Amino acid sequence: MRLLLAEDEVELANALSAVLKHKNYSVDAVYNGIDAYNYAIAQDYDGIILDLMMPGMDGIQVLTKLREKGIDSPVLLLTAKSDIDDRITGLDSGADDYLTKPFAMGELLARIRAMTRRRTEFAPSTLTFGNVSLNRQSFELSGPNGSQKLGNKEFQMIEALMLNHGTLISTERFMEKIWGYDSDAEINVVWVYISYLRKKLGLIGADVEIKATRGVGYTLEEKHND
Repeated sequence: MRLLLAEDEVELANALSAVLKHKNYSVDAVYNGIDAYNYAIAQDYDGIILDLMMPGMDGIQVLTKLREKGIDSPVLLLTAKSDIDDRITGLDSGADDYLTKPFAMGELLARIRAMTRRRTEFAPSTLTFGNVSLNRQSFELSGPNGSQKLGNKEFQMIEALMLNHGTLISTERFMEKIWGYDSDAEINVVWVYISYLRKKLGLIGADVEIKATRGVGYTLEEKHND
């Protein structure tokens, strides 16, 4: 699950990013409102965390422009202000939730889980294709020969492939969605993670396989016996 974190206190942003990544979220961190807006319109985030007071554009301005642009990612506002009028303004501008600093990390994590769950409440908790199932809560990929625990990026890749089985997903799309368009990672990292997934599919006895279209991308297809 990919999050955008916009917080102008760099040390706090880095600390929050570290905790969120430890909890298996992919996080893009930015430190001003202009970058927050540009990142949010460039990618489809599962959730956005906006500090209210930021240089460039404040959180309310960013949120208002995103909603006007049709961006419907759930948004959690962070602020040092606790005045009720600020909360009303934030919610009326399209925020899904509001958290006042200082806050407990456990509460932030619970708020993130709640707002992202609301967006996907009608999505199945388990995806199935062929004889393979993916538990979206436990990150486990299962087949006739057992289960394999997936890392965060492995999970995001196989989830995308299962949701779009039979449809080619470009290497560039994987890079943008999972690593971020400004990532320093080389594009061949996608192939590396595909190879991890192929090995795990083999270990669980899957009757589906990840096929490559050289120089273009990957599809998840059922195996055909020749």
